[in-house]
Amino acid sequence: MRFVIQRVNEASVAVEGQVIGQIKKGFLVLIGVSGDDTKEIADKMVKKLLGLRIFDDENDKINLSLTDVGGELLLISQFTLYANCKKGYRPSFIEAGAPDMANEMYEYIIEKCKSEGYHVETGSFGADMKVSLLNDGPFTIVLDSDNI
Repeated sequence: MRFVIQRVNEASVAVEGQVIGQIKKGFLVLIGVSGDDTKEIADKMVKKLLGLRIFDDENDKINLSLTDVGGELLLISQFTLYANCKKGYRPSFIEAGAPDMANEMYEYIIEKCKSEGYHVETGSFGADMKVSLLNDGPFTIVLDSDNI
Protein backbone atom coordinates (compact mmCIF):
# COMPACT_ATOMS: atom_id res chain seq x y z
CA MET A 1 0.00 0.00 0.00
CA ARG A 2 1.22 3.46 -0.82
CA PHE A 3 0.09 6.84 0.48
CA VAL A 4 1.29 10.11 -1.00
CA ILE A 5 0.54 12.63 1.74
CA GLN A 6 0.51 16.31 0.98
CA ARG A 7 0.17 18.88 3.75
CA VAL A 8 -2.33 21.38 2.40
CA ASN A 9 -4.00 24.66 3.32
CA GLU A 10 -6.93 23.56 1.15
CA ALA A 11 -7.77 20.86 -1.38
CA SER A 12 -10.72 19.72 -3.43
CA VAL A 13 -11.73 17.06 -5.91
CA ALA A 14 -14.24 17.40 -8.74
CA VAL A 15 -15.94 14.88 -11.01
CA GLU A 16 -17.60 16.12 -14.21
CA GLY A 17 -17.16 19.72 -13.07
CA GLN A 18 -18.83 19.23 -9.69
CA VAL A 19 -16.83 19.45 -6.46
CA ILE A 20 -17.49 16.25 -4.51
CA GLY A 21 -14.92 16.65 -1.73
CA GLN A 22 -13.26 19.68 -0.18
CA ILE A 23 -11.10 20.37 2.88
CA LYS A 24 -9.27 23.24 4.49
CA LYS A 25 -6.05 22.64 6.47
CA GLY A 26 -5.03 18.99 6.57
CA PHE A 27 -3.80 16.17 4.38
CA LEU A 28 -4.58 15.34 0.79
CA VAL A 29 -3.81 11.62 0.61
CA LEU A 30 -3.44 9.73 -2.66
CA ILE A 31 -3.97 6.03 -1.92
CA GLY A 32 -2.58 3.17 -3.98
CA VAL A 33 -3.55 -0.41 -3.19
CA SER A 34 -1.56 -3.43 -4.37
CA GLY A 35 -2.86 -6.93 -4.91
CA ASP A 36 -1.16 -8.10 -1.70
CA ASP A 37 -2.65 -5.53 0.67
CA THR A 38 -4.74 -6.50 3.70
CA LYS A 39 -6.77 -4.75 6.38
CA GLU A 40 -3.86 -5.29 8.77
CA ILE A 41 -1.58 -3.37 6.40
CA ALA A 42 -4.23 -0.65 6.04
CA ASP A 43 -4.49 -0.38 9.84
CA LYS A 44 -0.73 0.15 10.08
CA MET A 45 -0.75 2.75 7.32
CA VAL A 46 -3.68 4.68 8.81
CA LYS A 47 -2.04 4.67 12.25
CA LYS A 48 1.15 6.13 10.75
CA LEU A 49 -0.81 8.66 8.66
CA LEU A 50 -2.84 9.94 11.60
CA GLY A 51 0.20 10.10 13.87
CA LEU A 52 2.46 12.06 11.53
CA ARG A 53 3.69 15.26 13.16
CA ILE A 54 4.35 17.47 10.16
CA PHE A 55 2.59 20.73 11.04
CA ASP A 56 4.50 23.69 12.45
CA ASP A 57 4.27 24.50 16.16
CA GLU A 58 4.56 27.99 17.67
CA ASN A 59 8.36 27.82 17.18
CA ASP A 60 8.08 26.88 13.48
CA LYS A 61 9.25 23.33 14.21
CA ILE A 62 7.41 20.48 12.48
CA ASN A 63 6.02 18.98 15.63
CA LEU A 64 2.20 18.95 15.45
CA SER A 65 -0.14 16.22 14.25
CA LEU A 66 -3.38 16.40 12.30
CA THR A 67 -5.26 16.20 15.61
CA ASP A 68 -3.22 19.03 17.12
CA VAL A 69 -4.18 21.42 14.32
CA GLY A 70 -7.78 20.24 13.85
CA GLY A 71 -6.88 19.08 10.35
CA GLU A 72 -9.09 17.38 7.81
CA LEU A 73 -8.50 14.56 5.32
CA LEU A 74 -9.19 14.34 1.60
CA LEU A 75 -8.67 10.72 0.56
CA ILE A 76 -8.30 9.93 -3.16
CA SER A 77 -7.82 6.48 -4.68
CA GLN A 78 -4.99 6.37 -7.23
CA PHE A 79 -4.01 3.04 -8.74
CA THR A 80 -1.24 4.75 -10.75
CA LEU A 81 0.89 4.79 -7.58
CA TYR A 82 1.63 1.19 -8.58
CA ALA A 83 2.86 2.06 -12.08
CA ASN A 84 5.83 -0.06 -13.09
CA CYS A 85 8.02 1.81 -15.56
CA LYS A 86 10.94 -0.63 -15.77
CA LYS A 87 10.29 -1.70 -19.37
CA GLY A 88 9.70 0.71 -22.20
CA TYR A 89 7.75 3.92 -21.88
CA ARG A 90 4.22 2.69 -21.23
CA PRO A 91 3.67 1.94 -17.53
CA SER A 92 2.35 -1.42 -16.43
CA PHE A 93 -0.20 -1.56 -13.61
CA ILE A 94 -0.16 -5.30 -12.88
CA GLU A 95 0.99 -4.65 -9.30
CA ALA A 96 -2.13 -2.58 -8.55
CA GLY A 97 -4.96 -4.33 -6.75
CA ALA A 98 -7.96 -5.57 -8.73
CA PRO A 99 -10.70 -2.90 -8.78
CA ASP A 100 -13.14 -4.67 -6.44
CA MET A 101 -10.47 -5.46 -3.87
CA ALA A 102 -8.85 -2.01 -4.15
CA ASN A 103 -12.21 -0.27 -3.71
CA GLU A 104 -12.93 -2.41 -0.63
CA MET A 105 -9.58 -1.40 0.88
CA TYR A 106 -10.15 2.27 -0.01
CA GLU A 107 -13.56 2.22 1.69
CA TYR A 108 -12.02 0.47 4.70
CA ILE A 109 -9.39 3.23 5.01
CA ILE A 110 -12.09 5.91 4.79
CA GLU A 111 -14.16 4.29 7.53
CA LYS A 112 -11.08 3.74 9.70
CA CYS A 113 -10.19 7.45 9.53
CA LYS A 114 -13.78 8.48 10.24
CA SER A 115 -13.97 6.10 13.22
CA GLU A 116 -10.92 7.88 14.68
CA GLY A 117 -12.95 11.10 14.70
CA TYR A 118 -11.51 12.89 11.66
CA HIS A 119 -13.47 14.93 9.14
CA VAL A 120 -12.99 12.95 5.92
CA GLU A 121 -13.83 13.95 2.36
CA THR A 122 -13.28 11.62 -0.58
CA GLY A 123 -12.97 11.28 -4.29
CA SER A 124 -14.95 8.78 -6.35
CA PHE A 125 -13.27 5.42 -6.87
CA GLY A 126 -12.51 4.80 -10.55
CA ALA A 127 -13.80 8.19 -11.71
CA ASP A 128 -11.93 10.74 -13.81
CA MET A 129 -11.19 13.25 -11.05
CA LYS A 130 -9.71 16.73 -11.08
CA VAL A 131 -7.79 17.41 -7.88
CA SER A 132 -6.86 20.93 -6.78
CA LEU A 133 -4.68 21.81 -3.83
CA LEU A 134 -2.70 24.50 -2.15
CA ASN A 135 0.30 22.55 -0.87
CA ASP A 136 1.65 23.99 2.37
CA GLY A 137 5.42 24.06 2.26
CA PRO A 138 5.42 22.26 -0.11
CA PHE A 139 5.42 19.27 2.19
CA THR A 140 4.91 15.84 0.66
CA ILE A 141 5.63 12.43 2.17
CA VAL A 142 5.43 9.00 0.54
CA LEU A 143 4.49 6.14 2.85
CA ASP A 144 5.00 2.64 1.50
CA SER A 145 3.81 -0.32 3.57
CA ASP A 146 7.01 -2.15 2.63
CA ASN A 147 8.99 0.48 4.55
CA ILE A 148 7.00 1.02 7.75
